[in-house]
Amino acid sequence: MGAYILRRLLLIIPTVFGIMAVSFLVIQFAPGGPVEQAIANMNGTAHSITERVTGSAAGDLAAQPNAGNGKGGSLYRGSRGLSPEIIAKIEKQFGFDKPPLQRFGLMLWNYLRFDFGDSYYRDISVIDLIKEKMPVSISLGLWMTLLSYGISIPLGIKKAISDGSRFDVWTSTVVIIGYAVPGFLVAIALIVLFAGGSFWNIFPLRGLTSSGFANFPWYQQVLDYFWHLILPIIAMGLGAFATTTLLTKNSFLDEIGKQYVVTARAKGLTDNQVLYRHVFRNAMMLVISSFPGAFIGAFFGGSLLIETIFGLDGLGLLGFQSLGSRDYPVIFATLYIFSLLGLVITLISDLTYMWIDPRIDFESREV
Repeated sequence: MGAYILRRLLLIIPTVFGIMAVSFLVIQFAPGGPVEQAIANMNGTAHSITERVTGSAAGDLAAQPNAGNGKGGSLYRGSRGLSPEIIAKIEKQFGFDKPPLQRFGLMLWNYLRFDFGDSYYRDISVIDLIKEKMPVSISLGLWMTLLSYGISIPLGIKKAISDGSRFDVWTSTVVIIGYAVPGFLVAIALIVLFAGGSFWNIFPLRGLTSSGFANFPWYQQVLDYFWHLILPIIAMGLGAFATTTLLTKNSFLDEIGKQYVVTARAKGLTDNQVLYRHVFRNAMMLVISSFPGAFIGAFFGGSLLIETIFGLDGLGLLGFQSLGSRDYPVIFATLYIFSLLGLVITLISDLTYMWIDPRIDFESREV
């Protein structure tokens, strides 16, 4: 077991390196980078960069007698009329004055020490920015996943046992409808119904906590926290709830029909003994294998629309805004963190297999 865990941990290194290398290579060819945006802003054709980024370079431009001679010779789009000195200042400001390989090597060295630098367009370090947004994403991803699995697994088992019954039919109808309806549409309906729309004003619409949260007693803080989460979790969880329920049911149905179940019943074991001693650990393998992807999806990408609709400022919204503004330090930092997180959770998922089925021998497996 120890050797297997060590091999998997060592495998994380080349995997993360490959992910970062491919992403860095793609970024080099993506148009509209921070230097081009700064140049466009200085030429009056875009306004997506803050004054903090371009103010000093704009002042230098006004002081250059040859700034408008069109002889800059730069390959950047829209740089005509800017002197090479101004282009060099902008490149240095964003760290593009070094060759790509040197920049990539420096980035990896800093990331090994979890030094992600500063955001291009926010006056804050990337690690502090991620810490600021993390509570929202952790809250949405963790509670949605736990609630989904906590309800879906028992429901899926019940549906498998009573396959074809009236209970199975109507619950299947409900979960399929829940899966078919988009999460953002559910979110809008919940707001209309319960968050000050046309009907009741029961739940808050923005933020993770109420104003004055720090002064509340601890029990009121807990209630206030979950009060803000109820609607977003419901909106996010319907699709995952249906998927996990049907996956659990089909997995148990497949195991229940196998020969070892017939043999166990022939030996006089009760239905519960057969189900939870034999069927459960085999059927749950497929469900557990889907957990890492479900958790990472809910934790990061899956919460973008929900964060936007409910006014929750989390990592999903941060990643989307960073892509639009080409805030490369934030993009690469979040990619690095979630790559590590996904690989570690996948390892934990594999180790959980052994907990459910001790017959699995990791020592004899190749990575």
